[in-house]
Amino acid sequence: MRTLFWLSFFVVIYAYFGYPFLLMLLSRKKRESDTHNSNDRYEQSASLIIPVHNEEKIISDKIQNTLSLDYPKNKLEILIISDGSTDRTGEIARRYGNDGVKYFEQPVRKGKAAALNRGLREAKNEIIVFSDASIILEEKALRNLLRRFSDKRTGCVSGEDYIPGEGGEGAYGRYELFLRNLESRIGSIVGASGCFYAQRRDLCEPFPEGLAPDFFSVLKTVEKGFRAVTEPTAKGMMRSVPDPKSEFERKVRTLLRGMTTLIHFKHLLNPFKFGIFSIQLISHKLIRWSIGVFLILLFFSNLFLLSSKIYATFFWLQVAFYGMAAIGWMGSSRPFIFRIPFFFSMVNLSALVAWGKYLSGHRQEIWEPSKR
Repeated sequence: MRTLFWLSFFVVIYAYFGYPFLLMLLSRKKRESDTHNSNDRYEQSASLIIPVHNEEKIISDKIQNTLSLDYPKNKLEILIISDGSTDRTGEIARRYGNDGVKYFEQPVRKGKAAALNRGLREAKNEIIVFSDASIILEEKALRNLLRRFSDKRTGCVSGEDYIPGEGGEGAYGRYELFLRNLESRIGSIVGASGCFYAQRRDLCEPFPEGLAPDFFSVLKTVEKGFRAVTEPTAKGMMRSVPDPKSEFERKVRTLLRGMTTLIHFKHLLNPFKFGIFSIQLISHKLIRWSIGVFLILLFFSNLFLLSSKIYATFFWLQVAFYGMAAIGWMGSSRPFIFRIPFFFSMVNLSALVAWGKYLSGHRQEIWEPSKR
């Protein structure tokens, strides 16, 4: 049991602390000129695709925000793709036709991938930008995102979304962005912000339904020999999901799509062919998504070791941590110290549920945008 306990312990520690430390060591060997080569005056023609489904409450704000971005109007094409909306989304979006906003409607709901693929068919420009309706971009976000394409090695660029406040979701998001910046510095990121990222048109391929489009774009970019990077100054604000149940369901959907995508690109897990990127993919995705299993093994192996004072102390620390998580479940008004354990536990539980769905053959075929 000691072997199982320490194996589980070190896997958890590696996933959350060892991997970031490895990235920091590798990034110290990289010069800034090796990793970040962009031209601030670079202005490439771009098509911005916004897929929507029943977004009447926020679509006007999203369009106005997009029109206010600091980017030449003659080099930006804006496309709204409605995926079977049954509310006033289309009526509202059409009002902006004179502002250059193009609206396309798919009367039958087919999913986010189908909406994005329709956008790809309609888009005219060399860089494709993908943005969800739920994110409000800062004025220079698009300009800062697209300038990274002045580096011919770059095929995909992720923006950075943030959630105001100090809740568990916001803290977890900041941790993910920290990792993404380190990954970008040493080569390529392993995941993009699905609500705001861009890809070269000639690297875009039709999105299969059931896969995570942003993850698909990143892995396809690396597969084709280009870099996928993040741009810290291309920021957008997201609202938090209103209740724990909705956030849990969103996480399960997201992780299920991510797992399906990872298995689709399982050849990228070969470090002999893809080097450090494979190590990143294994560490940041495969191991991280499996931490729930190791947490369970850690807890129950600890039960058999309570005769030792050290192991008993560790066991009661685990009990206290999960007790704090249970208190955090009771509401966002709880102190920050309770919300972090809650969000950590919720993320790993959602991964366990997602693995269960994946292994049982369940796939997330229809896109369900979170109501924020």
